[in-house]
Amino acid sequence: MIKSLDHHEALIYTMVTTSAVDRTMSGAELARIGEIVSNLPVFADYNTDGLVDASQACGELLGSESGLDLVLELIRNGLPMRLRETAYALALEIAAADLDVRPEETRFLELLADALQIDMLTKTAIERGIRARNKVL
Repeated sequence: MIKSLDHHEALIYTMVTTSAVDRTMSGAELARIGEIVSNLPVFADYNTDGLVDASQACGELLGSESGLDLVLELIRNGLPMRLRETAYALALEIAAADLDVRPEETRFLELLADALQIDMLTKTAIERGIRARNKVL
C-alpha cells in the first residue's frame, strides 16, 4: 500500500514528475527543483534532507504500471485546494527550466491541470506569468 503524501511531498512529486515525464531529468530542471525547495516560503518548514528520498520514491512509482495515474492521484489528494495553483506553477517552472518544453511535458501539464481542477482562466494566467518570467533574448 502506498502512503498518502503531505503537501511538501505532493509539490515535490509534481516537480519531479514534470522533469521525468520525458524520460530525461536535465541538470537545469534538477537545479531548479533544489532552488525552489530551498527558497520558496511553502517549503520554509520542510527538512530538505527528505528531498532525495521523496524524489526517488516518486521515480519508482512512475516506473510502475499505471504509475503516472497513481502519482497524479497522490498529488491531488496530498494538496489542499489553496496549494493546487502553486503546484501547477511549480510544474511550469520545472518545464521551463531548461528552456525546452517537450511534448511529453506539455501533455503532463494538461493532465495535472485537469487533476487539480484548475480552471482555464487561472491556468492561462499562471502560464502567462511563467512564460514572462522565463523569457530570454
